[in-house]
Amino acid sequence: MSKYKLEMTVFLSGALTMMLELIAARVLSPYVGSSNLIWTTIIGIMLTSMSIGYWFGGKMADKNKENDIRMLSNFLLISAIATSFIPILEVEFIDVLSKLSSNLVFVAIICATITFGIPSFLLATVSPIAVKIKNNSMDNIGATSGKISSLSTIGSIFGTFFAGFILIPNLGVRNIILVCCILLWILSVYLFSKKDKKYYILIVFELVMIVGLNLLGGYLFKIKNPEITRDVDSEYSRIWVTNLNVGENTYKTLQVDTGLESYINQETGEMGARYLYYYDLFEYYNKEAKDALMIGGAAYTYPMHYLKKYADKTIDVVEIDETMTQIAQEEFGLDKNNPNLGLITQDGRSYLNYNQKKYDTIFIDAFKGLNAPFELTTYEAMQKAYNSLNNNGIVITNIISSLEGDKTDFIEYEYSTYKAVFDDVKVFKVNPDRPNDEEQNLILVGIKGSQNINTEKEKEYSGRLYNEIKDFSSDKPIVTDDYAPIGD
Repeated sequence: MSKYKLEMTVFLSGALTMMLELIAARVLSPYVGSSNLIWTTIIGIMLTSMSIGYWFGGKMADKNKENDIRMLSNFLLISAIATSFIPILEVEFIDVLSKLSSNLVFVAIICATITFGIPSFLLATVSPIAVKIKNNSMDNIGATSGKISSLSTIGSIFGTFFAGFILIPNLGVRNIILVCCILLWILSVYLFSKKDKKYYILIVFELVMIVGLNLLGGYLFKIKNPEITRDVDSEYSRIWVTNLNVGENTYKTLQVDTGLESYINQETGEMGARYLYYYDLFEYYNKEAKDALMIGGAAYTYPMHYLKKYADKTIDVVEIDETMTQIAQEEFGLDKNNPNLGLITQDGRSYLNYNQKKYDTIFIDAFKGLNAPFELTTYEAMQKAYNSLNNNGIVITNIISSLEGDKTDFIEYEYSTYKAVFDDVKVFKVNPDRPNDEEQNLILVGIKGSQNINTEKEKEYSGRLYNEIKDFSSDKPIVTDDYAPIGD
């Protein structure tokens, strides 16, 4: 056996384990989301699986004193086969279970355990077996154990950065899964010492099976989801572009995690999301408004509507995900060269923190489905937004919350926070016929200074103005960077 064979195996096993953890979040996100609860669940399941794997690997190493290398090779091979089932399990298990249960945490626990727990368990057996093999020829078990643990951890660090910064945004999750499977297969073959003709036939068959299972998973996904025209992994999210038929209309949609972020009517090009039309209220509350800022671009459906309707106005759009902007251009018709459009690839809160430009209107639409980045919900964030406004400027935010029942926290916390910052605050119910105890789109408007009403627009916007909840109140404390009981 070459001098550093075990060290390399331990390093790569640690790297592949962390790659699987990042991949788990991407595979599960369209079905259960990517909130803190889901991330906590995934990390907890992976750590539990690894803990059991460490224990089991140590027990097996003590039992098989003469065949440790072969056992290690076999565990790596089984891990490769288990990993190759992930694309199939996404279609045939994760998708099905997510539709049967509305408890996303429960779904995440079961799916993470079955889909990713088994490969993680098998990869964790590598370190204790490697320690036993090394200790057979060395007396300093403490130093050996420390070295192996260190190499595994360094591999995990490498795998985290390499997968997160390079592989996921450039290769995509399915290709990474295939690469992981092949690497595990190579490691298994590399470690196996006694190779004969029968062994070579067997490993070739196993490689064909591993590749075939990965390809089958991709095929099944396309068959089961013909409406998904693009499945893209960016630095930040898994993004689906789909064609959705609603009655006689066909919509092109953009989905991030479980949330439908944007959709347009393919025949007319009009926005499909009703709440976006409430953003037009800016010209009623401030008739002098010219320059706007939007935090959260997604498919840029509102910025495109804004530029078309208000040819004399400008809008800057802050979107953290450059891939999202590219998809908006390629799939939804965004004209990046429009002179009235400014594109800023940056985190929304970071932009507010350092922005020196003044705006008449700030639109906030950065929430992914039901998940809100807490850093855009706090008093400090709204103070930055307030400071970025001209006199009589307004902030308009889309919030998903209920008005009654046990899901009212989001709107109540945000109303209290906006009241602490702005001179006037208004709340609108986008769908007046929807029961108050259901989660729905609510529009929160914060006004700096006094209203500069455009009376000529009153008739045009009377339907939306009528949906203002004039008696809304909240006794919740304000949300701060230090205390934010909402968000993802």
